[in-house]
Amino acid sequence: MQPSLELAPLDASFGAVVTGLRLAGLDDATFAALYRAWLDHALLIFPGQHLTRDEQIAFARRFGAPEFGIAPISNVRADGSVRPEAGDDVVNILKGNMGWHCDSTYMPVQAKGAVFTAHVVPDEGGETGWADMRAAYDALDAATQARIAPLSAHHSLRYSQGKLGHAHKAGSAYSGYGMTETDAPLRPLVKVHPETGRRCLMVGRHAHAIPDLDPDESARLLGDLADFACQPPRVYHHRWTPGDAVVWDNRALMHRACPWDMTKPRVMYHSRIAGDPVSEGWAA
Repeated sequence: MQPSLELAPLDASFGAVVTGLRLAGLDDATFAALYRAWLDHALLIFPGQHLTRDEQIAFARRFGAPEFGIAPISNVRADGSVRPEAGDDVVNILKGNMGWHCDSTYMPVQAKGAVFTAHVVPDEGGETGWADMRAAYDALDAATQARIAPLSAHHSLRYSQGKLGHAHKAGSAYSGYGMTETDAPLRPLVKVHPETGRRCLMVGRHAHAIPDLDPDESARLLGDLADFACQPPRVYHHRWTPGDAVVWDNRALMHRACPWDMTKPRVMYHSRIAGDPVSEGWAA
């Protein structure tokens, strides 16, 4: 008998809340059902999990090899103090993450997905939003689908952070992950999901410089596609409660952080799942 999951679909074109299970102790059959639900819904939300770091890493590894095991996404230093909003490279990255994007499109291999957990959250703001790039592609008119079918764009974190006036500095508190990449992978505007076969838009803040288009035309097209994609019913913003865990499909969704009063702490932990070099890779 196949295990059944307690799934409550979101009021959006994607996503579901999953209850009635403990992520740290899933048997193989239940995880297989969960993985199928993940491919269908692209975003799964698990309230009240309170995963330890080791439990989070272990859960993420069940989806695939890690791009990295775990990293804080936080405006709080190791000593517990809140980072200054101005002039701090970690905060500059946090602010950049408030733009719609997919993870690691600026790396040689784009991420497959991510597990994210909430530990300390502000009273207001600081939500995370996701946008369904499968439904966005499906909603485009046939002429636009035909126009973008042969097009690709370069992706670069140096480019997207540079638009905010942020350039990585030696000795920075930020590790430099992604900012030290000098190549800008060329990725198609329409990605075929390697497991579901669905077509998805591939745009977001890291995308720029479509070859053979005038720079203004390239920027306008990429901006119009992103604006179109990130509209109801294709978006969902999650109000975090400490202990929440989520897993999303980075091949199907864009995401962003929402602003908050950055004098207030926000502590999240992120585990990034590596993509398949065949389907998510880029050869210079």
